[in-house]
Amino acid sequence: MGKEIDSGGAPGGFREKQADPGVIQRVAELRKILHEQGRRYYALDDPEISDAKYDSLMAELIKLETDFPSIASLNSPSARVGAPPLTKFKTVAHLSPMLSLENRFSEEDVLDFDRRVKKILETDARIAYTIEPKLDGLAVNLLYENGVLKTAATRGDGIHGEMIAPNVKTIPSIPLLLHETDAGPVPRLMEVRGEVFISRQGFERLNRRRLQDDLPPFANPRNAAAGSLRQLDSKVTAKRPLDMFCYGVGFVDGAHPGSQWEILEALFSWGLKINDLSRRIFGIGEALDFFRELNDMRHSLPYEIDGLVIKVDDLSWREILGRTAKTPRWAAAYKFKNIRETTQILNIDAQVGRTGVLTPVAWLEPVNIGGAMVSRATLHNEDEIRRKGIKKGDHVFVQRAGDVIPEVVKVIVSKRTGDETDFVMPTACPACGESVVRMPDEAAVRCLNHQCPAQVRERIKHFASKGAFDIKGLGGKLIGRLVDHGMVSSCADLFALDASALEKMEGLGKKSAENLMEAIREQKEIRFSSFLYAMGIRHVGESAAKILSRRFKNLDGLMAASHPEFQEIDGIGPSVAASIVAFFAGKENRNIIDRLARRGVVIRLEPSAAKGSGQAPNETFSGKRFVITGRFQSMTRSQAKQKIEERGGAVSASVSKKTDGVVVGKDPGSKRDKALALGVKIMDEQAFLESL
Repeated sequence: MGKEIDSGGAPGGFREKQADPGVIQRVAELRKILHEQGRRYYALDDPEISDAKYDSLMAELIKLETDFPSIASLNSPSARVGAPPLTKFKTVAHLSPMLSLENRFSEEDVLDFDRRVKKILETDARIAYTIEPKLDGLAVNLLYENGVLKTAATRGDGIHGEMIAPNVKTIPSIPLLLHETDAGPVPRLMEVRGEVFISRQGFERLNRRRLQDDLPPFANPRNAAAGSLRQLDSKVTAKRPLDMFCYGVGFVDGAHPGSQWEILEALFSWGLKINDLSRRIFGIGEALDFFRELNDMRHSLPYEIDGLVIKVDDLSWREILGRTAKTPRWAAAYKFKNIRETTQILNIDAQVGRTGVLTPVAWLEPVNIGGAMVSRATLHNEDEIRRKGIKKGDHVFVQRAGDVIPEVVKVIVSKRTGDETDFVMPTACPACGESVVRMPDEAAVRCLNHQCPAQVRERIKHFASKGAFDIKGLGGKLIGRLVDHGMVSSCADLFALDASALEKMEGLGKKSAENLMEAIREQKEIRFSSFLYAMGIRHVGESAAKILSRRFKNLDGLMAASHPEFQEIDGIGPSVAASIVAFFAGKENRNIIDRLARRGVVIRLEPSAAKGSGQAPNETFSGKRFVITGRFQSMTRSQAKQKIEERGGAVSASVSKKTDGVVVGKDPGSKRDKALALGVKIMDEQAFLESL
């Protein structure tokens, strides 16, 4: 069936079989059959051949591809067995942001969401929504080019994620090739968003196998899915029972449907798996009815869910509704009531955070809540303890807020014995002994000693965390030891560590010390937004850091800005502005920044402030805010938005006095009228293209 050829190379060479036309034809047939049967099994639940027949065809394909390596393909069904291990995950940029959903916890919250949607759309009519179960898994972004799965990434920070394509290709329900149908052509380039999860049955099988192998079981299906998807060796992932439901698209180059429901239908027709409980409804009342129905059936479903997702169906309305920095205004997650259990508070102490705030923490008799063992819960502040009447020794209801964060809900007063004692907030910092103060108009008590070892530890921990400098292997315990040994007293000291000194620390060793030094060296170059987030400026999270990095060309420009300048930036309020100014006015903070620079840390400009897609920021867009309205002939509004952001600008949903320009296409509507009334500059499509 094949012939051998001499491929040359080293003396004596090696001889590789070359497939003849008969082999090539058979391999093509096998791949076509296996792709189609995979689609029928996972997407349609309508297999045409037995599992045994499928396995025998797969075995035949693998043997032919092994015998004739020249015909191997990354998109062959055999690719699902796993690829060679990675040394680390690469970071990739999403073509469009992966936003989080705003959580709603009551019917009134959901009705308020509906009222807000109607107010922005200026309508009293019933809104068409698409609703679907909210799976408790991990959001993943699949990128298809001409119907072929090219890459896949985690959500990450919503802008960048970790490239996990080798792992994703092992998941049987994710097609490597999309199936062309009468529903419409597959777009040339398309991001598909979905949730990767492990079913209840798959989770039980996985844990039984781990116990048999003398390995610790996973706490819950979500943790198991997360750990499986982030394996450096995709052969390990291939052995885990991962599954995926697709729920939408991100960037699309090519024609695509005009509603969320039509998107789901198209994805399904192309071979992607869609949750069969998804439906299109009219009016928020139907969503509330379905939520109650879903709550009743949640524990009988083959997978875990934690609520209902509600999305405005019409995509043109979504453009009008827009989004905040983190969440779309056209969607919300209606979460189930939290899982509660009873336990006892064994003790309460105060822990010091990186900004000096003392947070009371309850140490609990360990209790299993929704599959996770909980032994501690934050009590937030002294006022919250007084409001709930919490004492040491109390029996309490504890829940995982949003099924995630443990919190004490209520005291079981009937179980009190009289031995319970009040908690009193310390008057001195438990970490450094300095006096603590309660600031005006704050519930928080603070330690103002900037050199407090607890604050130093937490600041360095934040500095090294994911989203900041992301220094692998530098966890809280090791940071604590470095601080306690006097080896670091600020984040800048990390870049002056000495390997020989690290080796002498008990339990570290030469190899671990070398690995840590290498991890620190690898992170000396950092994105501007990540650097700002790493600095731990009060009120400046990842979202605010991104806004600032787009507004200012460099750190010097940001440090020189005044309080009024910051308040002019969309998304930066008075308290955030005051915090930024105060931070950079601090002599110690400036000193740390100078030391970081002297020790080789390089701040890399954001894509929007650098060349982006071959374009440098220009005076028309850089640092300015625009609104896009109407229909365009040369591009979609999403593409226009991307081009503005690539050139250093920002795009918002509504026109105000702070808007620098409105880009208008055909049928622009009320936004153009408002721009005229406010005297805001208007650009038609031709002027916009010339500015680009």
